[in-house]
Amino acid sequence: QARLAESGGGSAQTGESLRLSCVVSGRFATTTVGWFRQAPGKAREFVAGINLRVGTINYSDAVRGRFTISRDDAKNTVYLQMNSLEPEDAAVYLCAARQGTLSTYSSYYRDWGQGTQVTVSS
Repeated sequence: QARLAESGGGSAQTGESLRLSCVVSGRFATTTVGWFRQAPGKAREFVAGINLRVGTINYSDAVRGRFTISRDDAKNTVYLQMNSLEPEDAAVYLCAARQGTLSTYSSYYRDWGQGTQVTVSS
């Protein structure tokens, strides 16, 4: 079982950037790490993901071209660089881990962090 801890959330204005970090412990059990977000009253949605074995990366249409997912294996950390933030990006961001291929379905991920809040003001 993997343990995940997010950090880096906070407040930003439209057009600004934030970088989120997800430290993954017990990584031997993890092949894919995904970033999801959930805004109040909305369903949890896939944002970006990376398969740690083959390097496959995927983004949702809403963030493609603005967000970048990356990894630092020495630090067991997966990052989400968020540029050109928009008010619609405001949500709790969670990282999740699974054994298996990259998936956009949150139900396929077994292990979750506690989340970090991102607020974007116009």
